[in-house]
Amino acid sequence: MNSNSFSSHFKSTFLLAYPVVISQVGHMVVNITDTVFIGHLGAVKLAACSLGISIFAVFMVLGIGISYGLTPLIAQAFGAKDDTHCGKYLINALGLNLLTGILIASGIFIMSNHLDLLGQETIVIEQTKPFLQIIGASMIPLMLFLTFKQFAEGLSFTKQAMVITLFSDGFNVLLTYGLINGEFGLPRMELVGAGIANFISRLLMATLMMTYVLKSKNLKPYIKQFTLKYLNFGDFSAIFKLGIPSAFQYLFEVGAFSVAAIMMGWLGSAYQSAHQIAINIAATTYMAASGIAAATSVRVGNSLGEKNYSKLWRAGLTGYFMVLIFMGTTALLLLLTRNILPGFYISDINVSQIASQLLIIAAFFQLSDGVQVIGLNALRGMTDVKIPTLITFVSYWVIAIPLSYYLGFFTPLKANGIWVGLSVGLTISAIFLYFRFQKSAKKLILVNA
Repeated sequence: MNSNSFSSHFKSTFLLAYPVVISQVGHMVVNITDTVFIGHLGAVKLAACSLGISIFAVFMVLGIGISYGLTPLIAQAFGAKDDTHCGKYLINALGLNLLTGILIASGIFIMSNHLDLLGQETIVIEQTKPFLQIIGASMIPLMLFLTFKQFAEGLSFTKQAMVITLFSDGFNVLLTYGLINGEFGLPRMELVGAGIANFISRLLMATLMMTYVLKSKNLKPYIKQFTLKYLNFGDFSAIFKLGIPSAFQYLFEVGAFSVAAIMMGWLGSAYQSAHQIAINIAATTYMAASGIAAATSVRVGNSLGEKNYSKLWRAGLTGYFMVLIFMGTTALLLLLTRNILPGFYISDINVSQIASQLLIIAAFFQLSDGVQVIGLNALRGMTDVKIPTLITFVSYWVIAIPLSYYLGFFTPLKANGIWVGLSVGLTISAIFLYFRFQKSAKKLILVNA
């Protein structure tokens, strides 16, 4: 088989991607079960959960984006067989990510004391505040976990993070159920209990992932320079310069959906609860697509390190093909199950009907969502982050948010209108990122022919 054929690329990307996809989906299954547990406590608590998660997500993606600055650098060093630099990148990424986690946790705590500025129902704000403060604190162990996870995945070791994530997620489901409902001899803490379980499970994930990377024989050659003496401004800055645009890319998209959740709150707690159900389901398919995208980023980065630009282009296109097949399938499944899935979350018929309508729109933006996340990651693997960041800003904040507001509050569409605006932003982002990747990859091929 030709090593540069699409069938070869498909196999290589699949073997790299499937552990990431499983771990991402496993994590979303935990979010789904948490939401189901909380949903059975009533629409108000589910609305509080929606508000808390929406605010937390805005801050969290900043941290995730910054942590992603490490992966392409590790992938490129690995492709160039520069093993000694990997440990230096890791120690500098650890310092950057821990600092980021502390700052984000502090920002969330401050935000939790000013929720009244968002114009939400008072009873919802009262339920949201302690939950948000607890999950905000979990950003510190999450950033620790992401540091070592991104390092391992940059070296193409993806299965270990999958196992650790699934184990921790299973623990989280049991602990969440116990603390929400007062089972297994634990106190009944409802929404606060879900927050505590979230924090403990992330601390467990961080501890296990760090232990694996530092103790694994397979990774020992790459962490020889993982010592404090290799902390330096150059590597710290290189990771930061890649991470910050990546953080803003995620911030612009997730922030748009978080603003949508706040808009839903202006329509009422029923709409906000329905939004949480629909976005929880749609996010599951997105997280699977992001697993394919993460593998695409690593393979593009490896090819760039090897200076094999034809391989780089084919690796990127393979990611596009795979995500189109996957997201096309999930779009069909959402359409077929849209009237069934909301019933697993809540018994409120009105909320279920609103969520069912939103899932129709979610089905139609599946392809756009998949294509845009592949585009961002393929370009990140090429260390092309500035123009993609501008594309996401314009798509979501110049176009999607104003359009969502107009359709939601100045037309009869209401909640559906808010989601239609978001889907337009996703589609515009997907188109421009695809053409950006094609132009950049072909330019590399021509220049180096």
